[in-house]
Amino acid sequence: MTNELPTLEPEVFRRQAHQLVDWMADYLRRVGTLPVQPSAPPGAVRSQLPAEAPDRPEGFERIIRDFEAIIMPGMTHWGHPRFFAYFPANSSPPSILAEMLTATLGAQCMSWNTSPAATELEQVTMDWLRKLVGLPDAFTGVIQDTASTATLVALITARDEALRRHDAKAPGADPRRHGEPPVSIDRLTVYASEEAHSSVAKGARMAGFGPDRVRAIPADDRFAMRETLLATAIEADRKAGLIPACVVATVGTTSTTGIDPVPAIAAMCRRESIWLHIDAAWGGSAAILPEMRWIFEGADQADSLVFNPHKWMLVNFDCTAYFVRDRDALRRSFATSPAFLKAEHDDRVVNYRDWGIQLGRRFRSLKLWFVIRTFGVDGIRAMIREHIRLGRLLAEWVEQDGRFELMAPAPLALVVFRYLGEDAGKGGDPGGEREIDMLNERLLQRLHAGGRIMLTQTRAKGKYAIRLALGHLTTREEDVRSAWETIRSAAAELEDTGGAGSGNQGRGE
Repeated sequence: MTNELPTLEPEVFRRQAHQLVDWMADYLRRVGTLPVQPSAPPGAVRSQLPAEAPDRPEGFERIIRDFEAIIMPGMTHWGHPRFFAYFPANSSPPSILAEMLTATLGAQCMSWNTSPAATELEQVTMDWLRKLVGLPDAFTGVIQDTASTATLVALITARDEALRRHDAKAPGADPRRHGEPPVSIDRLTVYASEEAHSSVAKGARMAGFGPDRVRAIPADDRFAMRETLLATAIEADRKAGLIPACVVATVGTTSTTGIDPVPAIAAMCRRESIWLHIDAAWGGSAAILPEMRWIFEGADQADSLVFNPHKWMLVNFDCTAYFVRDRDALRRSFATSPAFLKAEHDDRVVNYRDWGIQLGRRFRSLKLWFVIRTFGVDGIRAMIREHIRLGRLLAEWVEQDGRFELMAPAPLALVVFRYLGEDAGKGGDPGGEREIDMLNERLLQRLHAGGRIMLTQTRAKGKYAIRLALGHLTTREEDVRSAWETIRSAAAELEDTGGAGSGNQGRGE
């Protein structure tokens, strides 16, 4: 038996592509009618797939049938207008079209030489974003894959700069003196709010910081870092002979939308010569609204900043905007120039392979360019403004219903709440905290069993709470009203059944 080599047949591809585009358009139209998340148990998809890869080619029609029959029933629909769980991994038609072009071109955009247009388009679109959120000219942008990677990049750069500064000041830097050996990373410390994203602690570990050198600074009642306690921690570490290397301030924490006091933190970092990184992965997109620019007060004094256009700016995952003040510091940590990568114009161009962890890079700026041009800045602003309005409206509904409690401020488009029980609205004893926690766990189970909405849970000052995050292009006020009525009805049903049961009432629409 002879092996057949794969072939490219453009006309076959054309027919199949048209079929898929029709499917894609139909999906975008009907996604709101589907259950938000699947009801299949673990292993349901895998059990339908063969254990061995096929030796012989399989027809496109058969592959599509299996996609519809096996894969689709196991998908959570992040583009559903009532997907309120995690911050959105957003999508939009122009971004999808750009992704199709990116996949067709198949370019590897690690250097200017490998794809000049990709590099220069990234320079332009990142400068657009910089201006839109009000960062000064001193900042330069680069697209990373995710905010977790961008934070790791910031931590590595902060580590290297702290070591470099300390060694430059050490007695051993003077060849005429017998000084100490270079400082060890074991003496470097990192600071972030107790509300900071888990990627900060993970990134610090990956960057070589010891777990006992990462300080979780307590947050106040608005879930913002207490800058006085940050100052105390820095002072204590210096007295102990440690070297503060990096502070990560958060603008819009994942659990509760806490916004750290960046101006005060920035001033402290400047005095102490500490790298300041701002994690605004979700909330940062709101700064393109003139009336929301206040969330970036003090950001002009930061060393690096990240926010995700793939969360709230209609750009498909993945596309993270990372801005750095000292691009030379970034390149000192990440530049690589083996002989096979050197090219004629290296001294006059940007090679983004030197600006992060990855060597190979996708053409991510194309979808950002498509989205901004298709919707315009005004269109994107209008969407974000509407989501913020809807978040505040829902927060008002929660506060007006005495059976529920708003657990955190809602300055952006995340509402965190919990159900206290029917007696709470009547002035009765709502029960102990453990009972309220269990009540809300059962409420969330019941909500997910219905399949109409998807939310997530968190802990707010140790108390179990439910998160409702807005941010998708298709979400309208009627979707939020419907979600609130679904929540209230599920709570009432829970009371009628005495709060019992696992919530597995079946999936209905």
